[in-house]
Amino acid sequence: MNIGVDAAALGMANAMTASTNDVNSGYWNPAGLVHLEDHQLSLMHANYFANIAQYDYIAYAKPIDDESAWGISLIRFGVDDILNTTELIDSQGNIDYNRISLFSTADYGFTFSYARKLPVAGFQYGVNAKVIRRIIGKFASSWGFGFDAGIQFEKNDWQYGLMIRDITTTYNVWNINEKEYQKIADAIPGQNKELPESTEITAPKVQLGLSKKFIIRYDYSLLAAANINMLFTKTNDLISTRFASIDPALGLEFGYTDLVFLRAGVGNFQNIQQIDNTNKVGFQPNVGLGFKYKGIQVDYALTNLGNQSASLYSNIFSVKIDLGLFRN
Repeated sequence: MNIGVDAAALGMANAMTASTNDVNSGYWNPAGLVHLEDHQLSLMHANYFANIAQYDYIAYAKPIDDESAWGISLIRFGVDDILNTTELIDSQGNIDYNRISLFSTADYGFTFSYARKLPVAGFQYGVNAKVIRRIIGKFASSWGFGFDAGIQFEKNDWQYGLMIRDITTTYNVWNINEKEYQKIADAIPGQNKELPESTEITAPKVQLGLSKKFIIRYDYSLLAAANINMLFTKTNDLISTRFASIDPALGLEFGYTDLVFLRAGVGNFQNIQQIDNTNKVGFQPNVGLGFKYKGIQVDYALTNLGNQSASLYSNIFSVKIDLGLFRN
């Protein structure tokens, strides 16, 4: 739930809290759903770790009336066809490759979003209800639940946004299959004798956003956006204290006649300790390209250009469709 969705947003380093205004707002800031004029569909796919892991996303949203809108989305991040060798050696001590089986490990996030305009002009709010499902083959599985809340405000062509993820703290409760886990414990003598923790807790995260779109000679536009991401714990983020850690992100989108878009962004600033115990600041530069024609938008993003951060780069593709085009 932290990677991000939509190649257009990822090309701008996820600096979307203030400017998001389409079907993907359910992820970035649900308040942005009130800008929808008709129902929309969004699809995204990305490969990670040399195509080992698959990351997929689908979302749908539509207006309820002039004041409100709703949306749903599903995210899956998974690794499939993992070799299970816990039973490779039979009871006689012989290696039997026929005893190897395959399993998958996958995380699912299902989100329902609702947004509404406030009585104060320029203000809108949105909320998310999330269900998290995690599966590790036959070994373990979990269910989790959480909520997000967001607000947007526009004044003098400037957009402001606030998104609080996991506002109530998200809990994942695991069910460990002890019989299957015992096979892991027996595979390596002296290892994995204790069951893992059965509860995972995701603490709240606050994101502040600011953006403005500049029109240049009618045909050209420039969207500038910035995010401040805060975690209430000490991490390796650029600014880190005992109270909170802060990671900034900046994004730009240059558009021509609302048809072609070029994007760039930088974010994920981290203090990285080197082998010689010196520190350097790592960051993630992203670039992207998009085309829009008659309500169909296709976007591409290349994240972590030049491998400047510790994370791996990835090619990301997404499609956004205004479904109102297909009405009779």
